[in-house]
Formats: sequence, structure tokens, C-alpha cells
Amino acid sequence: MNTIFRHIGVISLAVLAGCAKTPETNSENIAMNNALLAEWEGPYGGVPAFDKMTVDLVKPALQKGMELKLAEIDRITGNAEEPTFENTIEPLELSGKELERAFVYYGIFSSNVSNPEFREVQKEMAPQISEFNSKISQNEALFQRIKKVYEKSKKNPLSTEKQRVIDLIYEDFAMEGANLNEAEKQRYAAINKELSSLYTQFSNNVLADEENYVLYLDEGQLSGLPESYVKSAAKAAADRGKGGQYAVTNTRSSMDPFLTYSDNRQLREKVWRNYYSRGDNGDEYDNNQIISDILKLRDERVELLGYDNYAQWRLQNRMAKTPESAMNLMMQVWPAALARVKEEVSDMQQIADEENPGITIKPWDYRYYAEKVRKAKYDLDSEEVKQYLELGNLTQALFFTAGELFNFEFTPVKENTVPVFHEDVKVWEVTNKDTDKLVGLWYLDPYARTGKRSGAWATTYRGFNQLEGGEPVLASNNSNFIKPAPGEPVLVSWDDAETFFHEFGHALHFLSSNVAYPTLNGGVRDYTEFQSQLLERWLSTDQVINKYLRHYKTNDVIPDELVQKIKKAATFNQGFATTEFLASAIMDMKYHTTDPDQIDPDKFEKETLQELNMPEEIVMRHRTPHFGHVFSGEGYAAGYYGYLWADVLTSDAAEAFAEAPNGFYDKETARKLLKYLFAPRNSMDPAEAYRKFRGRDAKIDALMRDRGFPVPQDSLQ
Repeated sequence: MNTIFRHIGVISLAVLAGCAKTPETNSENIAMNNALLAEWEGPYGGVPAFDKMTVDLVKPALQKGMELKLAEIDRITGNAEEPTFENTIEPLELSGKELERAFVYYGIFSSNVSNPEFREVQKEMAPQISEFNSKISQNEALFQRIKKVYEKSKKNPLSTEKQRVIDLIYEDFAMEGANLNEAEKQRYAAINKELSSLYTQFSNNVLADEENYVLYLDEGQLSGLPESYVKSAAKAAADRGKGGQYAVTNTRSSMDPFLTYSDNRQLREKVWRNYYSRGDNGDEYDNNQIISDILKLRDERVELLGYDNYAQWRLQNRMAKTPESAMNLMMQVWPAALARVKEEVSDMQQIADEENPGITIKPWDYRYYAEKVRKAKYDLDSEEVKQYLELGNLTQALFFTAGELFNFEFTPVKENTVPVFHEDVKVWEVTNKDTDKLVGLWYLDPYARTGKRSGAWATTYRGFNQLEGGEPVLASNNSNFIKPAPGEPVLVSWDDAETFFHEFGHALHFLSSNVAYPTLNGGVRDYTEFQSQLLERWLSTDQVINKYLRHYKTNDVIPDELVQKIKKAATFNQGFATTEFLASAIMDMKYHTTDPDQIDPDKFEKETLQELNMPEEIVMRHRTPHFGHVFSGEGYAAGYYGYLWADVLTSDAAEAFAEAPNGFYDKETARKLLKYLFAPRNSMDPAEAYRKFRGRDAKIDALMRDRGFPVPQDSLQ
């Protein structure tokens, strides 16, 4: 998140995409007694009062929180003394605590327990939040004080961390239009207000299509589906009042295994169309016009700042720096991915010709026949692998890895000691293994449910910084595993296990923080995915395999023969995985470097992919009408490429561990990992931090080797 958004009190823009309606309760007395504003009480330095959060408290909490924050800003600007870091930047860093607390609850309602009532509140509050943002980002008196501190620091540099803070804050204000004239500022603010409503509408439309397009099956339509999936589908149907039937919900966690295993091609097509048509059904929840409006407004806004396009503005403070360098990386990988897809489709078509002559591989067939190829080529059955990937054991594997690399110990918190927002949520205490010093808490919300957004993510309720006394970190991970029937285990795929490690990597990044100021807990988008992607590599280490990959019934360790099959198949289906991702990333960049007046979303998507020679057997991982990363906020807009940029760093850093004397558990390499890549967060330039860890810049070579692609002669430096 941009540091300016933290100062303004706004949570992640991806989360800003879903809230609802409350009664009018604006009296001063009610607002000041609002549980969502109250200082956190209880153990661990205070914890969120999730047991007291109700939708009717959201609106008055946000409104009062914004009022209090603005009053604090007025006190800063009303200071007659010459601006200094201590009398301007530090109070700005400390401001808005009530609002930050309110936004924690807002984020939970938006992402984890949304409902129609809350979504109405969100629609109402989105423009108010945008107006509030503008009151700070365009506060001339505040910006002039910041500017004076910044300009003085260029003549007489501050300490390293203070200099980084003032540089980031000044840059954020400048990027948000602080240097514009009054008329331009007013238009800039109006655009942001309009965009905030569009982002909310986009996100809620996608959620509506996920809730409305549930496919119910009877017993005769289950051929090929694993027993664990059938049991979960039965529970999902029963939860929706359809006892005796089986529900395929319109989320990736339900769609993906159905397309992999169902023998019913007609049903596969139905499930595929439901999922990939979210936001694109020509009804009240259609997102195409919203996308056009968003692109035009973004373009107009950055034009006010003197940029040619949105991507140019967005990437100036990312590692890539320019759209051209980001596109260059993607186009180095794209041809190799397409070539691999041709090989994969050829292998699949061969099996299809044998089993069902006359069938041509379509997008709803890809996963199904890829699984058959996997079995034929590597004798690897994904369902067999799942028997050794039980969620409880995987959670312990996370803790083991954190203990080995970061010296953290995780201990379950006794139930009812710490409030949670849903009965599924569990909490662990995190301490330093050697000193027993409290590091923080880790919350886990593992299961899919109505009102919870799809996918997996990590967030913090409270970060670490020395300015505020180094309070314990409150970090959380959120997944969408299908909740099992009572007494049944949660068995996950290898891909889902990697995602579990990935999101835990974000949590470890939060828990490892040792920064001096809140702003330094922010991140650079094409860098922050690196740490979490790197953590995925520990899933396949011998130590984790031998300790935690055990059969859920017999407790036998996964056989070495099966492990070798998994490792041999590591580059299997990389054509599909890389192409579906890159198609979305390239489209994102194309949308934000093209004149929006020339863009009709559906047509532009189709024509651009044709120009790129997109294989007809594959679709974008996130089709435009439901591309929430890009259109439900600005966190990943013109930045989805960042996963690939981070993957270059990941592959290169993984080779550093592989080459170390003790491999992935090498103490010296782990020490440098923590010192340079996790603990500093954004207190040093990411490129510099990586060079300190690796001794040089990352190269693309390791990424290409990881994916089984040819290494280009001119590697990215």
C-alpha cells in the first residue's frame, strides 16, 4: 500500500471493495462510545474487539474516525514553529489511530463476513472516504510543511530511516497531486471520489455473480469427482438449503478441482462458463461499462500530473520503474510459455483422441486432460498426493519453517481468550524461541463461506514500529479451503499447499518487521510478493516432507517414490500456469498504456489476446470483467506483472539457498534473509536490499530454469 494511503487512514484498496448500510447514528455520544473506535483492550497489548463488531457501528465509526484524524492534521498545520521531522512527520505518523482501528473492522466485514447490509454501507462510505483522502493529500498547509522538511533534508540529510520516511511521504503526496493548482486539485479529488464508488460497485458485482451462479448436482452427475470433494459439495449444498444435492460454488477453490476431475464434459463447460463469465453476463452485475469508466478516469487523473498514461505514473516508484521494462520482462517469458502450451496441448489431444475421438481440447478440458497426462507421463495422481497434504499437518509445517528460519515459536491461544469474528478462526501466540519474547499473534481463517471473498490473502491488524513502542504484531492469513463434513480431514492439492506457504510468507514478513516508523511497514508492489513466493520453496524440502507430509489415515510419511514424481513433475503444466498468468498481466499493462477512448473491454481483450497469439485452449487467469486485482482498487493496477518480477527474485534467491553449505536451512543464508529481506520492510530500497542479500542483482536465468524454459541469451539484470 502506498504510504499516503496509510497516512490518510485507508486500508488496502483491494479490501475497499465491499461494505453496507447502517441506521443514522451520528450523535457525538454514540460515536465516542463506538466499540470500533475504542482502544483495544485485553492481552497481547490489546486485541481487536471482534466480538463487539456490528454493521450498524461501521458508518459512525468511520465518520468519527475521519473527523478525529482531520483534527490531528489541523494541529500539525497550526504549529507556528518551523517545520521539522519531529514536529511534522512524527505527529503525522502517529495520527489517526481511531480510524485505523475502525478500518480493521471494515476490512473484516468487507473480505471475511460481508452481507447485503454491509455492502450498502460500503457504497455510501466509499465516496466519503475518497473525499476525506483528498482533504489530506491536497491539504496545502500540510504539504508545504512536508515539502520544507523534505527540501531541508536534501541539503542536510537525516538519519537513514528518517530520510527514507520523508522521501516516501513527499513522493506520495506529489504523486497524489499535491503540486497541482486549485482547479486541478478539485478535479483530481472529484475523479478519486467517482473511482471509489466504481471500485466498490465492481467488487460487489463480482461477489454477486459468485453467490448467484451456484451449480447443484444430483448423485448421477458426480462421476470422476474425489470422495473428499463430493462430501464438501454435499455440505455446501446443505448449507444453502439444498440437502441431498451437491453444490459447485462459483469460486476458484470449487471450480478448479471440478474441472480437473469431473468426467462430465457438459458440466465442465457449464462450471467453466459460470466462473469465467463473472461480471460479464450483460445484466445488472455486468462490469464492462464500469471498466471503461475506470480507465478513462485514471487516464484523466494522471494527465493532470503530466504523465502520458496511468502505467507510467504507477510504475515510477516500483522496481520496474517504467512500463517498458515491465513489458520487456513479460515478453522475454511469453514465447517460451506459448511454445510449452503447444507441447502440453499435443500431449492432451493424444489422450483425448484415444478416449473420446472427435473431441478438440477446449478451455474446460485443459485441467481434466492435463491431469491424465500427469498420470501417464509421471505416474502422478494428484488425488493420491492430497492424502498426504492434510491442513493441520501443513499448518505445523508452516510453524516448523518459521522456527528454523526466523526462530519463531507458535503456541495455540486458548479459546475465548482472544475475540474472533467467526467460529472458524483460530489464533496462535508467536514468540522468539530463545528469549520467549512475545512477537505477536497469528490469526487463521481457513474456510470458504458465503460473504467471504474468494482467493487467499494475508493482512495485519497491527504492525510493528519503534515510534509507537514496538507493540506486538497482529497478523492474519485467510484461505478458502472447502470446509469438510464433520469428522472429515481437509485435504488440499499441492498447488493449494504452496499457496498456504505463500500467504504465510506475507505473515512472516509482517511479524519480522523491525522498522522505526509506521510508513516503513509499507511495500513496493513488485517486491512484496517476493518474500512470500520464496517461502513456497520450503514445502518441498526434505525436512518438511519427512515431518509433516503424512497420510491422513495411517500417518505414514509420503513415500520417496511419490516425492520424486512430484519433483520430476515440477515443471509440468508450466505452459498453462505461465500463460494464463501472463495473459492477465500483459492485458493489465495494455489497458493502462492505451488510449481508453479506444477501448471496449470485451472487444479489446479479445483482439489483444489474438495479437499475442493467445492459445484458444487457455483463458486469462483473471478475465477483465472480474479482474479484482486491477479494477476493485488500485493496489495491482498496472502492477499485476509484479508477481513475475518477484518470481525472478524468488528463483534467484532460491538458488542462493540451494548453493549454501546447508541448503535451505543454512543458518548464515537465513540470517541474511531476515536481516536484509524481511526485517527492513520498506526501510531501504528493494534493489539495494536484494544486492546486500545476494551480492548482485537478480537474473532471469534461474526463473527460466525453474519453469523448464530455455534461458535467453540476454538475461534481465
